[in-house]
Formats: sequence, structure tokens, C-alpha cells
Amino acid sequence: MNELWEIVCKSHRTFTLFDLFGYLSQICGAAEQPIVMLIDEVDSAANNQVFLDFLAQLRGYYIDRDEMPIFQSVILAGVYDIKSLKLKIRIETEHQTNSPWNIAADFDIDMSLPENGIAGMLEDYEQDNRTGMNVRELAALIYEYSSGYPFLVSKICKLIDEKTAGSREFPDKNSAWTREGFLAAIRMLLQEENTLFESLDNKLIDFPELKQMLQDLLLKGRMVEYVPGDTGIRMAVMFGFVTLNNGIAVVSNRIFETRLYNGFLAEKARQIEISQIAANEKNQFIVSGQLDMERVLQRFVSHYSELFGACHEHFLEDNGRCIFLLYMKPIINGTGNYYIESKTRSNRRTDLIIDFCGEQKIVELKIWHGEEYNRRGEAQLSEYLEEYHLKRGYMVSFNFNKKKQIGVNKIVCGDKVLIEAVV
Repeated sequence: MNELWEIVCKSHRTFTLFDLFGYLSQICGAAEQPIVMLIDEVDSAANNQVFLDFLAQLRGYYIDRDEMPIFQSVILAGVYDIKSLKLKIRIETEHQTNSPWNIAADFDIDMSLPENGIAGMLEDYEQDNRTGMNVRELAALIYEYSSGYPFLVSKICKLIDEKTAGSREFPDKNSAWTREGFLAAIRMLLQEENTLFESLDNKLIDFPELKQMLQDLLLKGRMVEYVPGDTGIRMAVMFGFVTLNNGIAVVSNRIFETRLYNGFLAEKARQIEISQIAANEKNQFIVSGQLDMERVLQRFVSHYSELFGACHEHFLEDNGRCIFLLYMKPIINGTGNYYIESKTRSNRRTDLIIDFCGEQKIVELKIWHGEEYNRRGEAQLSEYLEEYHLKRGYMVSFNFNKKKQIGVNKIVCGDKVLIEAVV
């Protein structure tokens, strides 16, 4: 490849695609092992004529691969509409349904990094830097937030090493390579613009069906089942927004999920004033550097009743969780992280996990479905608190019973205390 680059640089004439493929054929012929070409982000270049010419030339060499050396396989990743792409790279007389390439085969190799693979990378880093990090704990955290997505794994580590370390809060690498330093890096990551996030954002703009499906999944808590032919979920899987768990869509990783929530909530914040109200009152919720969650619930009940008390039930059932997140986000912004626990997300129950200054708060958001269901919810939250080794939890119940009693109540459940806000 270095030789090819030197030839291109020294060439005093136009370097054509014909020249390029001549050299690529020589490289493939001289290689000891068969070579596979992988081209990513195909859709973003599909309207570029030079790229289409490149694909057409590549296709011609591939068809004649028995007569001249060329790539063993060609993988086109990130292709939404394969049929239109095939039409673009063929002359009119060759239009047909089948393809001489095995171009529509699924590329289902798992490219994510396993937790032990992340741990191996951190161990190598630790040998060179001697930070004293707990390798297993940090590897588990990185995997928990990224699900092993290679770009995110590398980005998190880069932020801890280059941005978190040396900051006022984390003056050296020893203090940065900790759980708190990791969470600081996550906050930085979610606030920055990078090529991955820009690509995801562009997909939401280009494909409204994809955006609507993700909003239903995240903001409304709807279970989205994979249905062959459904455009929204098919694109979500192809672009990596979601994975399928027993045929049900689950957002691929916690960072993608929070990034999507942030974007969707920013759009809603321009329409619903409760976010600005929370921002104005932010200081009263921080006591001795910690989040006073009980006070947050008390003020939320007051503002929610004032702003949305007259709204119809269908609107509130669809938007209740979104309204609470709009209220919560400016309060913790810049200091805390939040995420939705995917295993409890449904149209009846959602658990919001808040990390704020080293402390975790678990808030269950649920639609009221009677006393018996409510008692089960209290028991479930108590069990969930046990998993997190916490004694206090919080509930927000959206109750559409006309005889409901709004307010904040304290419930003792075994050795746990539950603070419940009813709106």
C-alpha cells in the first residue's frame, strides 16, 4: 500500500480508477491471504457519482475474479435501500432483481468488545502508567455504558486519560481512573459533538420513521416488537440504534440511549415550560453538595398539577415520563448522570437511575393501575433497592383517578423507605 501511495504522489498525469484497480489487483494477487474489502457508510455516499463509478468498476472486477486477482469478498455496510443502489451502479440494459454479488447477505459479525477484552486493554495501560485503578471494576463500567461499542470504548478511555486527568476535580491519573472519574468522562462525552453522534443525528433527520419509533420506545415506554417490513425498526437495527432481545427492540447501549433522550427532551423543552421552571429553582434542590430528591418530588407535584392538571388522560399517559425527565434534567445537568434501566422499561413501569456526586437515586415512574398493582410496585422497588444496596427509593405515580389524593407520601417497606409522589 505504501508503494501504491508513492506511485500516486509521483504521478504527473491523472490517476484514474482504471489505474487504481490495476494496482489493487496486483496487491490482491501478491497477498498471502485472500483480502476482504469493507466499505462503511455507503448510503451517505450513494449519490456521489465518483463513488458510484468506483462501485461499478469494483463490481466488474468482482464478476471477472476468476480471470484477474481481486478481493475475495466485498462488504457494503450501512446500506438502507440495496435495490436502488444496485440500479444506480448498473447500465439500464442490466437492470434485474438478482445480483451477481452476494450483495444482500447479512453482515452479522459481532464487532463489539467483550468485558474481558476491555479489561485486557486496561491491564496493558496500567502496566505502563501505574494508576492503581481497579481494572475489573472500570472494565465492567465501560462495558455497562457502551456494550463494547469500539468507538465508545476508545473514546471513554481517551477522555479519562486526556481530559479528566489533570482537571481541577481529578488532578492526576490516579484520581481520574476511578468510578467518579469515569462518570465525569461520560458527562463530557454526552456533551460533545463527534463523528459518531453526528452520524446518528443525521439518520434521525433523514428517516422520520426511525425517529418516531425511537420516541415511542424511549419517551412513551412502548414495547417495540420486530415486525418484518417495519421500516422504523429495520433501520434502527441496521444503523445500530437498537439490538433485538427475543424479538423486542432494546437501545444498543446506555450512551446511545442517554444521547437520544437528551436530543428528544431538548425538542420537547421548547414546547413545555416545566424544564425552565426547574432550571430556575435548581439551587434549592442541592443541599450540602447532594441532591435533595424528596424536595424535587414535592416541587414537581406542585408544578405538574398547576401546568397539566387540566390535560386529558391520554396526553398525560403518553407524556408523563417525558415531563418528569424534562423537570429532572436541568437540575442534575453538568453535575450528574441519568439513565433508564432497560429491564424495567414498559408502558407501566420505568426506573430512572440518577448518579449525582457519588450517590445514586432510584426513581420509579409508573402509571397508576389500582392499589394491588401499586403494592406490587412498592415491593419491586424495594427489591431493586436491595440490588443497589440502598435504603431509600422514590416513586412518581401518574394517577388518573378523579378521587386521587395528590402529594408526597412516605412508605416504610421492610427496612426500606419509599418516598412516593402522586400526580
